[in-house]
This record gives sequence, structure tokens and C-alpha cells, in this order.
Amino acid sequence: MRAWIWFIVGGLPAAVLAPQLPSFARQLVYALGGIVAIVVIVRRLRAGRVARRRAWWCMTAAMGCAAVANFSWAVAIALGGTGAGIAWIDATYFAMYPLIAAGMLGQPIVRRYGSALAGFTEAGVALCTAVVVTWVLLYDPFVRDQPAHAIDLSIALFPALDLLILGTAVRMVVASGTLRATHLLLLAGAACLLTSDVLYFVSASLGGAWAGSGITSAGWAASYVFMAASVLHPTAAQPPADARPSSGRWGTVVYAAVVLIGPLATGWSLLHELGGHGLEVADVAVPLVPTALSAVLLVVRLGHAGRVERRRAHDLRAALHQQSQMQALLRHHALHDALTGLPNRRLLDDRLTELLAGGDGGGLIVFDLDGFKDVNDRFGHPTGDALLVEVARRLESLLSPGDTLARLGGDEFALLCPRVAEPELLARGSRLLAELRRPVEVGGVELFVSGTAGARAFTAKYSATTVLADADVALYAAKAAGKDRVIGFDEELRDQQLQRSKTAERLRAALAADELAVWYQPIVALDGDRTVGVEALVRWCPPGSAPIGPDRFIPAAEASGLIVALGDWVLNRACLDAAGWYPDTGVGVSVNVSPRQLAEPDFVARVHAALAASGLPGDALTIEITEGVLVGAGPQAEQTIAHLTALRAIGVRVAIDDFGTGYSSLAYLRDLPIDVLKIDRSFLPHSRDDVAGQTALVRAIVDLARSLGLVTVAEGVETEEHAALLRDLGCDRVQGFLLGRPAPAAGLELVAPGAPSFA
Repeated sequence: MRAWIWFIVGGLPAAVLAPQLPSFARQLVYALGGIVAIVVIVRRLRAGRVARRRAWWCMTAAMGCAAVANFSWAVAIALGGTGAGIAWIDATYFAMYPLIAAGMLGQPIVRRYGSALAGFTEAGVALCTAVVVTWVLLYDPFVRDQPAHAIDLSIALFPALDLLILGTAVRMVVASGTLRATHLLLLAGAACLLTSDVLYFVSASLGGAWAGSGITSAGWAASYVFMAASVLHPTAAQPPADARPSSGRWGTVVYAAVVLIGPLATGWSLLHELGGHGLEVADVAVPLVPTALSAVLLVVRLGHAGRVERRRAHDLRAALHQQSQMQALLRHHALHDALTGLPNRRLLDDRLTELLAGGDGGGLIVFDLDGFKDVNDRFGHPTGDALLVEVARRLESLLSPGDTLARLGGDEFALLCPRVAEPELLARGSRLLAELRRPVEVGGVELFVSGTAGARAFTAKYSATTVLADADVALYAAKAAGKDRVIGFDEELRDQQLQRSKTAERLRAALAADELAVWYQPIVALDGDRTVGVEALVRWCPPGSAPIGPDRFIPAAEASGLIVALGDWVLNRACLDAAGWYPDTGVGVSVNVSPRQLAEPDFVARVHAALAASGLPGDALTIEITEGVLVGAGPQAEQTIAHLTALRAIGVRVAIDDFGTGYSSLAYLRDLPIDVLKIDRSFLPHSRDDVAGQTALVRAIVDLARSLGLVTVAEGVETEEHAALLRDLGCDRVQGFLLGRPAPAAGLELVAPGAPSFA
């Protein structure tokens, strides 16, 4: 059981039994009760377990005054006196009342819509009404209408002091928010004290004992018990409640009763006086003045309540306005891109759906920036973000009324144009790309970017999802066609995408079913007409179906990400096959590696694993890459260079495939880990008319490679004229149908058949 309960359970029986003791023992018990209350409150305060400590120190002082007075009365009785008529003891006891009132005033209050004066109006109204009732029922009949010697002044002070506690109790009830147990215990103590004082006043006025009756003595003792127990309750440590519940119907009843009590009591008093001793000024003034003051205070209370309600209404309007602004801000954030402020994919989809539902045609252009990743890698993401913001501002200047420019994510944007046909849509896409080609200055750096776009004209019969998907298909086609262009959607593009998806799924199953094979095409040295290497080429021959060319399944593998698994399979197969012939012929193998494979962090480990599993030495393997993977800067390019450098350290050579068809940058030939240049077949002359020009290009490439210590391999050699020309130009090696067609490992002839003459 908790301490406050134990205190009440033990204290109340003592309060009831104490009046049965002799006067001396009774006063000692009262003094002891006050001392116990002081000890309880002080210990609680020192433990730091209460709120508003000053209020409880006032309660401690009040208990101290009661204990000193009771102990002094006990001493006076022991010395043979009656305990009555000792003025300084009465003064000490009466000091308890303002201290209790101060303790109640110091209880926590609610100030959300009020002030530090909250509750004083209600206390004033109750006090005025209590003054009228006290005058009519106590002072007028027991003091004014009795002989002057009938009642002692100290006894007459009790009701007046009770009014002080009553007012502060009302104020505490009003201002403390929701009443808690600690407040209820304080109110119980105050009620016991006020009831006992009134009964004592009446008893003493009628000639009763100065020490009071048993009931009044028990009530005084019980008031000490309840007040001390209030500080022990856990709620004494809690702050005030955040809000005060409305008084509602009960509040109206209380105020109505307060308003009626004063006039009724005044009327009764006047009638009584008229029927008895006659009226005097005090008989009229004393009841009417508090009654009038009570009315004034009620008016003040109503005005204060009106101000509080107006303030609450103002706060409510402000909160609703703030909520509306917050909702608008949240809607904006939900529908717009945080970086550029443009509509996002969700808002674009909503407007596209609305446009389609309205039955109006239109067009959608989806585009992204070419080389944006390189900007992020070279200059950092803040520069990339600034570029996106500048691109958004620049493109907004191209908008027509009703257009929607949106950022879909990353460097991808979309332009929704209502009521346009496909020719106009493509023209707007071209203007958009022309604007992107203009240099952009960001942070003192001049950047050059371009864009690639896919356009989709539509009518109301399509869905928003279909339009977006078709525009993406057109964008993919534009990228495959070389970027920096706009391509309009047609049904054939969708069929091609569907075919790529089906091909990718079939390829995935083919890998699992071992339907793929690796064939090899010889690479012949021109200085001795001997085979010095082979290039591994993957072939797909489904059982019971025609072979599927690499030009069909390699792009599908790239688009689906399956190229990584396919590349690993080709690498392992080629190493195993080459390990069978390399010890006897010295002929190595070249394997093509996609940029997607080089992006894998463990690519070097995979090559190591393939070499270790097959037993093929590193210097028998050549990795062929496209020149695009080495152009640019940033983490991915650095990772590629690190991969190639690590492989060259174990003897693996690196070849640039299809040289001259990509970025055509020559700077990387000097600085990057490259061993072989493979000249693309497009540089070989195809007719007598282009011999001179093509010869000059090939000579320039061969001379450049020789100066850098690189081996040259010409691809696509199909005629003896090609071979003779390349020999004269100093090309090191050749590859093509003239020297040998791709064949399985079992049918591969590693020595050029018939020793063809290239003279």
C-alpha cells in the first residue's frame, strides 16, 4: 500500500480518538500530529518529488504554526490555566490560515488561454457570496444581535479566516486544470478545517467550551492528516494539465446558484430584521455590497470568458490556416521535384491521364542528357545538380501554354504537349535538343552536353501507362541509333522491344540448357602467314531451330543485364578450349568483354578464376574492349583502368576493338593500359574510288600504333587486295574470311591452309 494511504489510515483514527483524551493530552496529540505532518512534507521536499516547492513550504509553515500553538496550549493547561485568552498563542494559530491559503495559491495553474490571475474572478464571486452567507447566518445573529461579551474576538475571527481559505480553494479548483488526487486531498483538509471552525464558532457563541467539542476537534485533526497526505500522493510531482475541460452544464448550475444565494440571503436577512429589531445600515450594506460586487465579478468573468473564446477562435483559425498552408506545401512536395521545382512523374501522369480523359490528342517527349554521368564523375554531384537546374530553367523558356515540363528522375525529363500532331511534336523535340547543345556554365566550368529523345503522339484511345512506355521505347531506339537525336514511336519499335524481351528470356533458358557454343576465328601474322591467335565468338544454335545471330541476342543480353552471365560463360569456355591447344601451338585467345562486365567490382577475380580453372597462362589471353569504356573520368573509368592494370600484371593483354568508330580520342592510347589496336573493317577500301582516302587513314592508324609500341590487327579482311595493302602499310596482323571463318574448337585449323600468297 502506498505511503499516503498508510498516512490516512493511521491518522484519521487518531484524529477521531484524540478528542476523548484529557485537555492536556489532547493538545499534545494535536502538536504531535502537526510535527509528523512537518516531517512528512520536509522529507518529500528534500527528495525533490513535488512540483511548485514554494507552495509546499507554505503548507509546512502552516503545520508548524498549528503545532506550536497546540503545544503552547498544552503547556498552559499543565501550568493550571485554561488555555484561553492567551493572545500570542491565538496569533500563532491564526497565522496558519494565510499560510494554507498561500500554499493553495501556489498550486500549478493552466496558462494556455489565461494568465497568472486565472481563477481569481471565480474566487471573488464565491468569496462575496460566502461573505453574505457568513454575515446572514453567523455574524449578524451570533455577534451583532448578542451582548458584546457573549463571544471572544479570537473566536469571531474563525469564519473570517475561513473565507480566505475558501477563496483560495475556489481559485485552485478553477486554475489548476483537471483536479488530481493531491488537489482533492488538499480540498478535503480545507473542508474539514472550515466545517470545524464554523461548528466551533456556533458552539462557542452559544456558551460552549473554549477547546471545542469532540466533533470540531476531530475535524481539526483530520484537516492536518489530509493536508500532509496530499504531498505524499504521486500526483504532487506532476505539472498542470495542458487544458481545462469545459464546465458545461454543471458550471452553469453553479454560477446560477451563486447568483441566487446572495439576493436570497439578503432578502431573508432583511425580512428577519424587519420582523425583529429593525433595520440598521449594516443590515443593508453588508449583504448588498458583496452581492453587488459578486454581480460585477460575474460580468468580469463573462467578459474574460468571451476574450478566451475569441482567442481560442483566433488560434483555431490560425491553426487551420497553417494546416492549409502545410497541406498545400505537402501537396507541392508530393507532386514536384525537390531539386528543379518541376512537376514530377506523379504529376505528369495525372496531367497525362486528365488530357487523355478529355479526349484531346497530344504528344509526349521523353529525353535525357548524354554524358551526364561523366559530368557527375568528373566534377561531382553538386555540379551535376546545378546543371540539371540550369537545364530545367532553359527548357522552361521553350514551353507553350498548356505544356508540362517534368523531371522523371536522374537526368531524365519529359515534355507533355496538348493538341499537337506528330510532325509538330518531332519539330519541338528537335528544338529542345538544339537548346541542350548550347554550352552551360556552372560554377565557372563550361559544360557541353547533348540530349536524346523519344516522342509519342497519342489520341484518347491510349492509356497514360501505354504512352509513357511507348515514349521510353522510342528513347531507347534513339540511343541505339547513336544518341543526340529524336525518334518518333511506331509500332515496329514496340515489336522490336517485345522481341528483345523474348530473346532475353530465351537466352536465359539457353544458358541453363547449354545451347550456346563458342567458335573461333583465326588471327594471322602478316610477317609469316601464321596463326598467332584466335578471337572467341559466341554462337546460339537452338535445337530444331535456325541459328540466332549475335546481332540479335547480344543487344538483348546488354539491355537485360544478362550480358554479365553470358560473358562469364564465354570467358570460361574460351579459356578451357585454348588450354587444350596452347601448349602445342602457342596460339592464344581473345575474348570480348562488355562495359557491363567491367563495371563489376570482382571482374579481375572472375578472370583469375577462369585462368586457374582451365590452367591457361595469363599471357595466352587477350581481353577485347570498346574504346568508349576508357573515355572520361570518374569512379567507373578509374575502376576499369584498375581492372586492366591488374590483369596486365599477370600477362593478360588488352585490345581496343573497332578502333575509330567510337569517341575517336587518341589521348588514351598514350596513357592507358593498352597492347593491341584492332582496326575496324569500315576503314578498309570497298571500291577503287576510295582506295586513296582509306589507305591514308589506315596508314595513320598503323603509324600511330607503331610509335606507341602497340600491335595492330585489321578486321574484316576478305580479299587478297586487302591483305596486300595491309602488308605494305606495315599492319602486324589480319583477321577475316580470307584467313579463315569462325569454327568450333574441334574444327579449328591453327595454321593458315595453303599458305596463301598476298603478293
